[in-house]
Amino acid sequence: MTKTINFIYYSHYSGYSMSTIQLSNETKKLISTFGTKEDTYEDIIKRLYSLAVKEQLRELLMSSENTMTIEEAMAEHAKRWSK
Repeated sequence: MTKTINFIYYSHYSGYSMSTIQLSNETKKLISTFGTKEDTYEDIIKRLYSLAVKEQLRELLMSSENTMTIEEAMAEHAKRWSK
């Protein structure tokens, strides 16, 4: 099975350093499902990046790793300050 590669080049943005990236047709189709006909791939990728950053922050803030319950914190506080 031959894999077709698409090149995306953003030439209409002035003031930007442009890059060409290689994507399979499958990946290009997947990315395009997050946009509209008016969106460029740059618009879509920036939106996906923004969502990914927000998701990482949410996971960090909502993580239960290295946490304790309020009851545990109150018991720790009482033990530490009752001396």
